[in-house]
Amino acid sequence: MRDFGVYIHVPFCAVRCGYCDFNTYAPGEVEGATRAGYVEAALGEMAVARRVMAGDTRPASTVFFGGGTPTMLDASALVRLLDGVRATWGLADGAEVTTEANPDSVTPESLVELAEAGFTRVSFGMQSAVTHVLATLERTHDPANVERAVAWAREAGLAVSLDLIYGTPGESLDDWKASLAEAIRLRPDHVSAYALVIEPGTKMGAQLKRGKIAATDPDTQADMYEAADEELAVAGYGWYEVSNWAAAPEQRCRHNLAYWRSHDWWGIGPGAHSYLGPRVGDDGDEAAATRWWNVKHPLAYANRIAAGEDPADGREDLDDADLALERVMLGLRLADGLPASAVGRDKTNAIAGLIADDVLDGASALRGLLVLTRRGRLVADAAVRALT
Repeated sequence: MRDFGVYIHVPFCAVRCGYCDFNTYAPGEVEGATRAGYVEAALGEMAVARRVMAGDTRPASTVFFGGGTPTMLDASALVRLLDGVRATWGLADGAEVTTEANPDSVTPESLVELAEAGFTRVSFGMQSAVTHVLATLERTHDPANVERAVAWAREAGLAVSLDLIYGTPGESLDDWKASLAEAIRLRPDHVSAYALVIEPGTKMGAQLKRGKIAATDPDTQADMYEAADEELAVAGYGWYEVSNWAAAPEQRCRHNLAYWRSHDWWGIGPGAHSYLGPRVGDDGDEAAATRWWNVKHPLAYANRIAAGEDPADGREDLDDADLALERVMLGLRLADGLPASAVGRDKTNAIAGLIADDVLDGASALRGLLVLTRRGRLVADAAVRALT
């Protein structure tokens, strides 16, 4: 049976960072949408989910509060939302409950309140330890706040993840190595490191188009990724997904692993996506795998919930071919590997070529698993194209 998780999208931030293209809103950007109204609407969507999933008795194995900055809400509001998950689905024994946070959006008291309510992890948006890099990213926190926030989380009994970004315009390889060294010094349980992608429509995208900033050279970004993998490995962190490393297997983010393994989840909140895989209904009929997504605007979302309407803005059914493609796209990103049986028998030559090019690990392939090498992780998209 597939695990079931819940994602809760909190669309509020103190400021909108120049690179961000997520569905987030700074104060004053959404007239009429309040944080209190958001909480009531999110709880209302849980009631919708209870009706839709009637008969599905799986408790939530994982809950992930993302955004935005979930800790822009008071800790008591986050606890209300987690209690709503308990009332709607229940929490499995040992459930993983994570919230993202900015280092300057928590206090010792708020973290203790979250831990006592059942939160188990906090993921801090560190991004960089270098002041000029944070300024380019328009991050507002003082780098020193990261150490304090990590210490407070530890004291509260929470596991800690640090999120980093590499390839910021103007960031040197030495800058990046300094950020890595600082992150490792803080000894988090988990580290995520993502290459900056400058999206059209963002403030940074406009700056790039006007020539005010220059995108980081892809070869430099590749050097940064390799430096991250090397330094984290030396420090005892093992990669388990292309952009994620954990101090021990039990510290891997189980919620994100559920995405990559195509388990089921319900996304709560404006713009949130949900997925339920193939299943048999109460009437014995088989239902196709389905993905759907909510309206993005917080006020439109809240109004639909208040009117008793479905907040979904669109949906799609996935056939066997879609599911097979997604299994390769997602599964190949994992260190656990993708069973060779997941790709067609006509891909034997492609697999051999990828091994020869040091994209796939040859020894793992002999065991029937397709595992990316470090070089392969840099060209993961090309590997997927070769295997599908």
